[in-house]
Amino acid sequence: MLSAKAQYAIHALTYLGEQYQAGFIPINQIAEKRKIPAKFLEAILLELRKAGILGSKAGKNGGYYLLKHPRQIPMVQVLRLMDGPIALLPCVSKMFYEPCRLCPYSEGQCNIRQIFFEVRDATLQVIEGKSLHDLMQKNNGSDDFVI
Repeated sequence: MLSAKAQYAIHALTYLGEQYQAGFIPINQIAEKRKIPAKFLEAILLELRKAGILGSKAGKNGGYYLLKHPRQIPMVQVLRLMDGPIALLPCVSKMFYEPCRLCPYSEGQCNIRQIFFEVRDATLQVIEGKSLHDLMQKNNGSDDFVI
């Protein structure tokens, strides 16, 4: 399940994607348009800036903007940044591997592990090829974001 943090990040990024190349977008505007608590949004945007997804400018005419075109922002990167591993078990994670502390079996003998490898791979197959731009599309498949 996606955390509130990840969902808010996605909503903020899609809004910034819609405003791509429109200049600096104030945090209060993003919060208002996407109904995100401003303090929570501030922390999320800072994390996205530190990860190189957003740029920002402080001050009266400041705000946030996407550093790259929405097609170049992989959703898997955003999800890992906000929520950590995609895998549901640490022993099957590609980026955050850890041995399972609760498992009484060796990794080679664990049936649960094998099933969750399949779950991880199926999830990654769907989201690895998706970009922020893909999330910005209308449900009918038309391209409502044109640059």
